[in-house]
Amino acid sequence: MSSRVAKLGAATFIAALLAALTIAPSAGAVVTEVAGTRVGLQPSNSESVSDGGLVGIKNVWSETAQPESFANPTGSPVLHTSNVYAVYWDPTDTYHGDWQGVIDGFLHNVGVQGNVLGDVFAVDTQYTDTTNQPAANGLSFRGAYTDTTPYPVAGCTDPAPLKEVKIHKIRAITCLTDLQIQQHLQAFVTAHGLPAGLGNVYYLLTPPGVAVCLDGGGSKGHCSDFKTLENYEHSFCSYHSAINPSKAINGDASTILYGMIPWTAGGVGDGQLGPEDQYSAINCQDGGFDPSSKPIEVQEGPPGEPPRVQEPNQVSCPSPDGFCDTGLADLIVNQIAVEQQNIVTNPMLNAWQDSGGKENTDECRNFFAPTAGGSSSKVEGSGAGNLYNQVFGARTYYLNTAFNLAALRLNYPGVGCLPGVRLDPSFTAPNPVKSGDIVGFDGMESDISLNAAVKYIAGVPAPNYATYTWNFGDGSTQVTGYAPGAPTCETPWLSPCAASVFHSYPYGGEYVVTLIVTDVAGHIASVSNTITVVGPPPPSPVVPLAPGTGSTPGSTPGSTPGSAAGGTTTPTVIVPVPVAAAAIVSRSLKAVAKKGLVVRYSVNEQVAGRFEVLIPSNVAKRLGISGAPATGMPAGSAPQIVVSKAILVTTKGGRSTLTIPFSKRTSGRLHRTRKLTVTLRLIVRNAASHSPTSTTVVTAATLAH
Repeated sequence: MSSRVAKLGAATFIAALLAALTIAPSAGAVVTEVAGTRVGLQPSNSESVSDGGLVGIKNVWSETAQPESFANPTGSPVLHTSNVYAVYWDPTDTYHGDWQGVIDGFLHNVGVQGNVLGDVFAVDTQYTDTTNQPAANGLSFRGAYTDTTPYPVAGCTDPAPLKEVKIHKIRAITCLTDLQIQQHLQAFVTAHGLPAGLGNVYYLLTPPGVAVCLDGGGSKGHCSDFKTLENYEHSFCSYHSAINPSKAINGDASTILYGMIPWTAGGVGDGQLGPEDQYSAINCQDGGFDPSSKPIEVQEGPPGEPPRVQEPNQVSCPSPDGFCDTGLADLIVNQIAVEQQNIVTNPMLNAWQDSGGKENTDECRNFFAPTAGGSSSKVEGSGAGNLYNQVFGARTYYLNTAFNLAALRLNYPGVGCLPGVRLDPSFTAPNPVKSGDIVGFDGMESDISLNAAVKYIAGVPAPNYATYTWNFGDGSTQVTGYAPGAPTCETPWLSPCAASVFHSYPYGGEYVVTLIVTDVAGHIASVSNTITVVGPPPPSPVVPLAPGTGSTPGSTPGSTPGSAAGGTTTPTVIVPVPVAAAAIVSRSLKAVAKKGLVVRYSVNEQVAGRFEVLIPSNVAKRLGISGAPATGMPAGSAPQIVVSKAILVTTKGGRSTLTIPFSKRTSGRLHRTRKLTVTLRLIVRNAASHSPTSTTVVTAATLAH
C-alpha cells in the first residue's frame, strides 16, 4: 500500500490509522463549505464510531444516537418524491459492467419495493416541512446512462494516484474538482433534456483512477483519495449538493440536486490493480465492527488482522473479469443509500440536521446493526464478509441505518438508529366480564417506531405524536388521543389521552374491539380482539308507528312509549349500528397473486356490504395497476386506488373467511414486486327496514414473496 502511505503495508497502514483514531478528534459527517462549495459530506471513517461522534476523546461506541438537537426550525423543504438517475461518467471504459449491474439493480429494486415500512428508507418519512407531508419513502429509478464525454483537463492534484499496471490498462486517469463536476452535470442535463427541480436526483459516478476534490487537492486537499494520515482526515467517501443558478434559498425549477459518488470502494479482490491498490476500504464502511463489544472488536477477524468490508453481492469467484471483485459495488451502493436519505431530508442543505451540521444518516454513522444474515468471515478470493441488513427484491444489501427523531423525545422504544420502521398495534383483551363492568384496554403494548416528531403550524415547528383510536364494537363513539409522554397528554387516562382507555358495555354479547394506530408519518395499522360480555342482549329495534294506527309493546293503544293515552309523540327508535371486524389472513404475495387475498371477518347481525382491497396510488402506477380512486379515506391518508372488490351478505351474525380474487392483469403485476402493503376496507350496513346504519372497518398488512 505504498501509494497510500510510503513504506507501510496495507495491514500496517490500517493498524496505524486505527491506533491514531483513539486520540483523533471527531471529524464528523457534516454540512460544510470547502473552497466555496457547500456540501453534505461523508468523510472517511476517522472515528469508527456508530452514531454521533466520540465520547470524550476516546474511540468508543455510544449505545444510541444522542445529538444535542436535530431540527428543521424554518420548515425548509424535504423531497416528497425522488426520481433518481444514475450517470456513469466513464469515457475510458473503466467502470466494470458487473459493478454497474449491482448498483443499477439496487436502485431498481428499491424503486419496485417502495413505500413499505420494513426497509431503512421508511425511516425518512417522519421528516417533513411546512407542508406537513412526509419525506419520500424510497425512490423511483428513472434509469442509468454511461456518459462518454471526455474528461476536462485535471483541475486538481490527486494525492494518491493509482499505480500503473500496463497489462490491465490500469493508470491514474484524472482529478476533477466539484466545480468541474457541476459544470459537466449541468451541461449533461441540458443536452439530454432531463428534468431539473426538487424531486429529481442525479448520482454521478466515476471509476477507479478518477479522484474528486473539493479544492486543489494535493497532500492537504479535501479529496476522495488519501495518502498520509494528515490528508486522510480531509478525505471523503461521497457528498451531495445542489446546482442552484437562481440562488433561491429553497431551490426552484432550475435547481439540480446531485450526489457525487467517486470510486471509494478500494480494490480488495481486484487483481487488475497493483498490489498497493488492492486495499480494503474500511474508511467508507464499518468493516464489520461489533458495537456491542467492550472494547470494540472486529467481528470474526483473527487478532491483528485489519477489519474487512462486507459484500453481500459478491458472486462466486471468479468474477466476469477473472478475479473476485464484483462485491466492491456494495460499498458504492451504501454510499448512494446514505446520500439518498440525506438528500431527501436535507436537499438544499438547510433542512434536517443537528447543531453541528450532521444529517440524517450521519447521526448513525457506521451503525449497521442488526444484521439479517450472512457472515463477517472472510470469503475466499474477495477477502470480504457478506453480512446484510436489508432485502430489496431478491437481493441483499448492507446499508447504514437512519436516525429516528423519536429517540430524542420519548423513552420507549427510544431506538436512535433504525434499519426500518415497525408499526405493530397491540392490546390484550380482558377476560369475560358482566354488562356494566368497567374494563381497560392498554394500547401501550404497541410497538411504534415513529411515535414522536415535528409538525408545522403556521410555519412554526410544534410537537407531533402518534395517535390511538379505539372502536369498541358496540356502536359507541370512537375515542382518539395520544399516549403518555406527549405534552398534550400529561394526565393519564383523561382526554386527549387514549393509548389506554376504560369502557363499559351495557349489554351482553361478543364485541370486536379495534385499535387503530397512526404514526407521525401517517402510516396506519390496526388490530382487533374480541371481548365477551355476559348480560342481557341489546334491545331489538323499535319500529316507528303512525299515531293511532297501533301500539308498541307495553304501551296503551293509540299511544307511544312515554306518552299519555291518545298522545301523538313519535316512538323512540333504537337501532344499534352493526358490529364488524376484518383482518387479512394472507401473508404470501405469491399466493395472493395466484389465488386471491384471504380475509377473515366477523359481524354481530345480518348485514350487507362489500370488501375493497386498496394499494397506494404511487405503487399502483409503478406496477401498472389501474383502479378507481378510493374515496372516504381518513384525512391526511396517502392516495389509494381500489384494485379488487367482493360482496358480503349475511343472514345472521357470525364469523368466517373468504377469498377476494384479482383480475388476471393485476395478478400478473403483483408478481413483479417482492413486498407490498395492502389495505382492506369492509363497509357494511344492517338489515333494519327503517334507518339502517353502517360500519366501516379498515385494516392493513404487508405481503411478501
